[in-house]
Amino acid sequence: MLVKFNQNPFAAIDRVFDDVFRDTMPVFNTAFNPNAMRVDISEDEKNIYIEAELAGLKKEDVKISIEDNVLTIRGERKQETEEKKKNYHRVERVYGSFSRAFTLGENIDKDNIEAKYEDGVLHLTLPKVEPVKNVKEIALK
Repeated sequence: MLVKFNQNPFAAIDRVFDDVFRDTMPVFNTAFNPNAMRVDISEDEKNIYIEAELAGLKKEDVKISIEDNVLTIRGERKQETEEKKKNYHRVERVYGSFSRAFTLGENIDKDNIEAKYEDGVLHLTLPKVEPVKNVKEIALK
């Protein structure tokens, strides 16, 4: 038998903790935000790899861009509007837009970044290059 609860008695306390961690520690914002995408970042001698979890998204709902040395991954989960007179007991799936941004170093070849999307995971390969050194020697007189 399902029992309907009108309100979680700890909801107010949960909101206070969420607000404190979200505002004071940005790393917790991603960890506790159900709308934020989870990423794994790794590297070897040739590449940096970013794997982003984007379950439930179609390839068309994901956008990747680079502007001013910042790589941004954007996505949007759309809520289905089909209604069949259901009585929902709990809704945990999150809908809406989200993004993550990563500052790229000078050692990334921005023109050859590769992106693949399969089984709800975005795989980015960022090839490394030797940074160009703008050193100019000045002759002594």
